[in-house]
Amino acid sequence: MKLGVRYDLRSPSFGAAFADLYPAAIEQCAWADRLGFETVSLAEHHGADDGYCASPMVVASGIAARTTRLRINLSALVGVLHHPLRLAEDLATLDLISEGRIAMTLGMGYRPHEYEMFGIEKSRRGPLLEEIVSVLDQAWTGEPFEFHGTTVMVRPTPVQKPRPPIYIGGSTEASAIRAARFGDNYFPALPHLTEIYEAERQRLGLEVPPRPDRGPAGPFFIYVTEDPERDWELVGPHVLYATNMTAEWAKERVVNGQIVGATPYPEMQDIDALKASERFFVGTPEDCVRLARSLGQNATLNLHPLMGGLHPDIAWHSLELFEGKVLPALVELGYR
Repeated sequence: MKLGVRYDLRSPSFGAAFADLYPAAIEQCAWADRLGFETVSLAEHHGADDGYCASPMVVASGIAARTTRLRINLSALVGVLHHPLRLAEDLATLDLISEGRIAMTLGMGYRPHEYEMFGIEKSRRGPLLEEIVSVLDQAWTGEPFEFHGTTVMVRPTPVQKPRPPIYIGGSTEASAIRAARFGDNYFPALPHLTEIYEAERQRLGLEVPPRPDRGPAGPFFIYVTEDPERDWELVGPHVLYATNMTAEWAKERVVNGQIVGATPYPEMQDIDALKASERFFVGTPEDCVRLARSLGQNATLNLHPLMGGLHPDIAWHSLELFEGKVLPALVELGYR
C-alpha cells in the first residue's frame, strides 16, 4: 500500500496561522519520510484570499533538506506562470538538493486573475505550456540552444537522467488531447480522460505509456481519532471549507462562456454531508484499518493533514494515532 501526504497550505480566516502551517508541513514530511511514506504532493495557486501555496518549489526545497527518501511531486505546477528558463534552473536546483527525488505535473491553470497577475494572455496558455516542455527538454541537456533568437545555456543540470519526469495535468478533454503530443504521461483530475489521451496517442502513431500505477485511491481526507463524533465537529469546518472552495474555483474554468472540466472535490452542504461521503474519513484506528483492507494492498492512502488550515496540533493527534495503531496493523496485514 502506497502512502503519501499532500499540502496546499491554504487557510481561511478561522484557520491556523501561516507561520504555524509552513514549518509544520516540513516537520510532518520528515515524519512521513521516517515511516516510509512514498510521496509528498504540493500544489500551486497565486493571489488567493486563503493564501493557497504560491511557492511550492521553495516549500519542496525545505522538505528535501529534511528528508532522504520521500519523492516530491509538484502537482500541479502552473507552468505557464513561470519563465521557462528560470523554471528550468529552479527545478534542476531542486533536483540536485533532493538528490533526484522530484517529479512534476505541469498544468495551464484556470483562474483568470492569475493570468492577469503575471501578464499572461489566457489564449496563449496552450502554446506556452508546449514551449515550456520543449525548453525543459533542451535546457536539461546542459548544452547551448536557441531561445527566442538568443543562444542560451542552463547549468547546473538535474541529477535524474536524461531529466526529471514531466507529466501533464488537466481536467478537460482538450487537456487530454494536448497532453498526447508532449510530456512523459498524463495525470488527469478525472480518470475517464485517460482513455481520450490514449486514443489520441494511438491516432498520432505515438507509443502509449503505461498508466500511472496508482491503484485504488482512498478518501481525500483521512483523520484518525479515538472519538470520531467529537472530532468531526473539530475538523469538519476546515474540510467543508476546502472542498467547497475548490468546487467554487472550478467554476472559473470557462471557455467561450461555458464551464469546462470538473474537480473531484464536491460541493457539500454541511458536516453531515461530509460524514455521508466516502471521500472524507474521520474514524478510529480500527475503522482506518478496515478502510485500508477494503481498498486492497495496491491502494494509495494520501493524508492531507493540514487541510483547510487545520491547526498542526490537531493534525498531529491524527498522525500519531496513524503511526501508533494503523501503520503496525498494515504491516501485520502485509500491506507495508
